[in-house]
Amino acid sequence: MAAAASVPVRVCHQEIVKFDLEIKAAVQDIRDCPGPLSALTELNAAVKEKFHHLRGRIQELEQMAKEQDKESEKQALLREVENHKKQMLSNQAAWRKANLACKIAIDNSEKDQLLHGRDSLRQRKTTKESLAESASNITESLMSISRMMSQQVQQSEETVQTLANSSRTILEANEEFKSMSGTIQLGRKLITKYNRRELTDKLLIFLALALFLATVLYILKKRLFPFL
Repeated sequence: MAAAASVPVRVCHQEIVKFDLEIKAAVQDIRDCPGPLSALTELNAAVKEKFHHLRGRIQELEQMAKEQDKESEKQALLREVENHKKQMLSNQAAWRKANLACKIAIDNSEKDQLLHGRDSLRQRKTTKESLAESASNITESLMSISRMMSQQVQQSEETVQTLANSSRTILEANEEFKSMSGTIQLGRKLITKYNRRELTDKLLIFLALALFLATVLYILKKRLFPFL
């Protein structure tokens, strides 16, 4: 291999492959570009720069091929150079097609935006009318809600009054219950006292009866058995 080559053949191959892949990726970006035209211009500038570098590397590889000492190596490198040139031409064709498709898409998008702008004006007019009608409906709804709230407040006041009356009734019933409880306790004490008194009376009656019987027995004994 001649020493006049600017970069080694292997490195030159690697750079050609790298630029080829980068160009393919950039062409795909152009195909997918949604716009605007300024974005497409920036992408095209980047692709042009990559083609410039790729073309320079292919020329360097071609020069290296011509400087080869062995004819077989020379022809092999020249065939590779020819393949790289064909690939570069294919990328250029794909680039042009991607630009054409992107420009058509951007034009269609701009037309749609213009049509949408007109529709938007009509929609704004319709929206204003709808807003006015909605505002009227909202006002009526608010007035209805206000009336309902007023009724609810009145019902709440009546409920509070009913609860207050119920509370007073419960308090009065509680007082009556306390009074009845005192009366019941007093009656219970009286009953207990009466039961005790009844027991005492029974005991006294029993003692009196026993004394009476003892007296009768004593008198009978004296009369019937005086000698005892």
